[in-house]
Amino acid sequence: MPQSRRRTLGRSGVPVTALSLGTAPLGNLYTPVAPEQAAATVDAAWDAGIRAFDTAPHYGLGLAERRLGDALRDRPRAAYVVSTKVGRLLRPGGPGGDDLAHGFAVPATHHRVWDFSADGVRRSIEESLHRLGLDRIDIAYLHDPDDHAEQAFGEAYPALERLRAEGVVGAIGAGMNQTAMLARFLRDTDVDAVLLAGRYTLLDPSGLAEVLPEAAARHRSVVIGGVFNSGLLADPRPGATYDYAPAERPVLDRALRMKAVAERHDVPLRAAALHFPFGHPAVATVLVGARSPAEATDATALLPRPVPPALWTDLRKEGLLPDHVPVPSPVPGPGVGG
Repeated sequence: MPQSRRRTLGRSGVPVTALSLGTAPLGNLYTPVAPEQAAATVDAAWDAGIRAFDTAPHYGLGLAERRLGDALRDRPRAAYVVSTKVGRLLRPGGPGGDDLAHGFAVPATHHRVWDFSADGVRRSIEESLHRLGLDRIDIAYLHDPDDHAEQAFGEAYPALERLRAEGVVGAIGAGMNQTAMLARFLRDTDVDAVLLAGRYTLLDPSGLAEVLPEAAARHRSVVIGGVFNSGLLADPRPGATYDYAPAERPVLDRALRMKAVAERHDVPLRAAALHFPFGHPAVATVLVGARSPAEATDATALLPRPVPPALWTDLRKEGLLPDHVPVPSPVPGPGVGG
């Protein structure tokens, strides 16, 4: 693949670089990140070629959106795309203390209100535009509508369609950690893309059953998040997390076996994990979170690194990768971006 690889999301015309920067860590996910470090992380991603940035009101009660907006303020607006999400409105009057119950080390000055109504979607977009300091959102996703299916399909999705028609957003979709409802969005709506988190990885390729084929058949795009399954595929060791909980022994052992195979080919496991989703043609970009310039630079350095075909072959031989799961073509990996 060429080093300048970009794809548009579905038929939207919104282009994304092969890697997108996820900003949940910049919203103080689990531990604080200094403002200067947050800005430097976005700068490092930009310098490495990333031009697609993902955020959400949920991340640090708006902190990630504000920090991303600040970091991009002096960049040419036409040079990058920003995705954010709807479904949780932020309202003053939080419980006090911190927000660690929701995963973020920020003062709990606000509370989240689930709202997938049409009015709620418009308010969410307006408030995100204010926090980001932008006049448009490139990509808007329905965020975790698992328990709100009726309202999400009946009210929130049509509201996003109208915002797309008005030019307030460029592309629309849904982002979730499950496959069944995303497949329904692909079948029953005119989304441009879906964001599938943690369900198309070396350890869990279950997205291949429905989501990826549905997207390919309908000329839609899939954005892959959670490619390291919250940490285990980045650094498999006792105590590592898998889907945000300590990895159980069988899953840890599987990851350690994958690591051994990768190391026989002089490839870090995290590089193989990052390359893996690009084996499917519906995948437009892989979303990687970073909380420091070093983490951003590491991800962008791993993507152009070739992964030998023999690595995938050996994973199959050892029963670590099903035969029907596609793998990247035997050429140097995609570049980060233009």
